[in-house]
Amino acid sequence: MFYYLLKYVVLGPLLKLVFRPRIEGLEHVPDSGPAIIAGNHLSFSDHFLMPAILRRRITFLAKAEYFTGPGLKGRLTAFFFRSAGQIPVDRSGKEAGQAAIREGLKVLGRGELLGIYPEGTRSHDGRLYKGKVGVAVMALTAGVPVVPCAMIGTFEAQPPGKVVPRLHPVTIRFGEPLDFSRYAGMEHEKAVLRAITDEIIYAILGLSGQEYVDEYAAVVKERQAAEQGARERRFPRAPLS
Repeated sequence: MFYYLLKYVVLGPLLKLVFRPRIEGLEHVPDSGPAIIAGNHLSFSDHFLMPAILRRRITFLAKAEYFTGPGLKGRLTAFFFRSAGQIPVDRSGKEAGQAAIREGLKVLGRGELLGIYPEGTRSHDGRLYKGKVGVAVMALTAGVPVVPCAMIGTFEAQPPGKVVPRLHPVTIRFGEPLDFSRYAGMEHEKAVLRAITDEIIYAILGLSGQEYVDEYAAVVKERQAAEQGARERRFPRAPLS
């Protein structure tokens, strides 16, 4: 109930008014039945823009940190995400990944749309990063199509660290559904899972036109943070007088 209140009354109309998103390829999203919408992830706004423009309800796997924040702000954020039907995902460790897959399969088992960001985290620099194979596992296990989606302009509208979005043209572009039925029964083959995931990522790349990086975004973030920390230790800032 709260999902549709946000979509049609509270948040949806506001997002459409502020961002005025251009929608392309919406006919590629199935009108019924289970499917995975796999997109790039450039901004916090992505969580809300796509549901606002889709005719059907979509459930995203959202990082657990959105549900565990401290204080009043944390409780309000958790309430908002849960009320919007989003599923918390603990991104630490292999078992956490398996739990996310199980939750995603439940959504697909109900015949619904499942939203996934194959990169596993938000891009910190606007580039497209190597995908994680969970999306392939779910596509094969559930036997559902994968619709690639590109969010264009949301990084410029609300880059990491910016709370209030700025006005910037936004395009949401959907590609033709990808059918992986030829790999049925091979969801435990690592090479197959990697091939499927790469095909999905390349389809997103073709829609978005981003620069591609053949590394996991989380690894690059950690490396850059470590390098920044090393520089600060080597060249500490002088105290203000």
